[in-house]
Amino acid sequence: MAASAPVSVASNGKKEGLGWIEWGRGWYNIVTEFLFQRIMASHLENPLSLPPLNDVTCIVTGCTSGIGLQIARQLAKSGAHVVMAVRKTKMAQELIQKWQTEDSEMGPPLNVEVMELDLLSLKSVVRFAEAWNARLGPLHVLINNAGIFSIGEPQHFSEDGYETHMQVNHLAPTLLSMLLMPSLVRGSPSRIINVNSIMHYVGFVDTEDMNLVSGKRKYTSLLGYCNSKLAQVKFSSILQKRLPIEAGIHVLCVSPGIVHTNVISADPLAIVDQAFDPTLSGGVWAPTFRRYLRLDEMVQFLDLAFLIPFRPTTREDVWTWRWEKGGRFTARDLPRIVQAGSRSSLFAATDPQVSEYCELLKTEEWPICPYISHDCRPTNASEEAHNLETSQNVWEKTLELIGLPVDALEKLISGEEVQCKYQKKEA
Repeated sequence: MAASAPVSVASNGKKEGLGWIEWGRGWYNIVTEFLFQRIMASHLENPLSLPPLNDVTCIVTGCTSGIGLQIARQLAKSGAHVVMAVRKTKMAQELIQKWQTEDSEMGPPLNVEVMELDLLSLKSVVRFAEAWNARLGPLHVLINNAGIFSIGEPQHFSEDGYETHMQVNHLAPTLLSMLLMPSLVRGSPSRIINVNSIMHYVGFVDTEDMNLVSGKRKYTSLLGYCNSKLAQVKFSSILQKRLPIEAGIHVLCVSPGIVHTNVISADPLAIVDQAFDPTLSGGVWAPTFRRYLRLDEMVQFLDLAFLIPFRPTTREDVWTWRWEKGGRFTARDLPRIVQAGSRSSLFAATDPQVSEYCELLKTEEWPICPYISHDCRPTNASEEAHNLETSQNVWEKTLELIGLPVDALEKLISGEEVQCKYQKKEA
């Protein structure tokens, strides 16, 4: 079952999880990316060079730190009008002032603004979309970057009643994308970029239990995260297929690679625990791994990441894990490493050949949406992502959960009004 022990088919014939082979291949892909991502992306510049974007309007969610911050700043430096859609508006304003000061001698002022958006509230998503659409201006690029991965934490639910990983990583970005369709049509050709994760390879979405409350699967944050990322790929695939060519809107998912950012909000050792938990993975390895590996050895084990993901190139950039008084491992926020994680999103948002690639896949009726890897090359999503039956189920269930009618896409593209249950009721 996703990141937990695989159980593929129930007695009634319905698939209830990944098979052992799918599960094993998924983890193989994850480990391979972890070990070799720096080598695979060695052909890329860091930071990535972008074309002039003076007439391009971009909305970037979750851009006060990490990958999103780098995406927003690089788009702005290339001339784009960037809208920082964030929860912490004061922090975003301070960032803009800092950028303006640092770049004051390099050219005209950056065209950046801030709008409030809280993905833990679907009402906030609706308010944001209404405010933006009311401008009647074009939107060329929407980058759904914001996300969470609360490693090792207990299950939490949003004010809307949804498991927080599923809401922040899938439901809220989906609602935002759907409600901004009128602006994306005005900005055609336009793109929706969903920042995904290779962890979707070990995800599985049960549309009857998207909140993970039925008890069929033991909840872990790893399970919630992987499932939410797979749900995003599945919905994006159906959305890409249903969008008419004449609308000129393309939907892509991208993997930033394995980068330590604020998305990961807890002790990194917890992910080791979850990956090797005997109650989750059948766990022959768990007792051995935890019993015989001392704390200092575990630190060395985690330091192997140094050989691997987006490795720093100077002594000052060294990425070191340190055990702090609070009992958590943290990592220094290294702009160079996070810049590397932003490259796939920037490439998907700006490269002219991306539109041609999307149109080619659409013409050939490829079953999934275009997926760009951390090395800015097209790649394939997981085996489960190709399951069109479950993808269609995810499409229908997602529309139900975010309060949109089944024909919402067609109406929004044609300019008709669509009622969402999270809209403020008029008196």
